[in-house]
Amino acid sequence: MKPADHHVAVLGASPKPARYANQAVRLLKAQGYPVTPLHPRFERIEDLPVTHALADIERPVDTLTLYVGPAGLEPLQDDIVALRPGRVIFNPGSESRALQQRLDAAGIPWQQACTLVLLKTGVFLADIPPPDAG
Repeated sequence: MKPADHHVAVLGASPKPARYANQAVRLLKAQGYPVTPLHPRFERIEDLPVTHALADIERPVDTLTLYVGPAGLEPLQDDIVALRPGRVIFNPGSESRALQQRLDAAGIPWQQACTLVLLKTGVFLADIPPPDAG
């Protein structure tokens, strides 16, 4: 699978360059991934249009990477499960046992990892089977 074929949504995207969520958007974009930044207030982040709600994403999400703490994720659990992403990455500080249990029940794979480390070490797509596998 090529990066261009793997849509990534960044929940909690930030326009502030020092934030890890912003660094993830920039690195994903630089590596050729289609990226959807998600934030309720901003209109553009890193020259990309921002989507304000999970339900407003217009294409399937292969990876949903989380940069929102557990308390912020709680009201979004139903929307995350309804999105049915191919996988969810819990970046450090976003771990939520309640959401992980919901994802398990829905059959949605998840991992506790750092998106930046996965990208920088070249393993972001390593554990994902090709679309025709199965």
